Amino acid sequence: MPSLRKALLALALGALALAGLAGCTSPQQDSSIPWSRPANWEGRIPGMGN
Repeated sequence: MPSLRKALLALALGALALAGLAGCTSPQQDSSIPWSRPANWEGRIPGMGN
């Protein structure tokens, strides 16, 4: 009986370890924001030339 109890305990601990490693994160999705080079007008003070 003790060996059966040890086997079940080892199985339960193994299942918990696998569940902990699996995690509960959602899949990452690509962003819809276009990350490209800034436009010519970005980064300047409004109303100032050049």
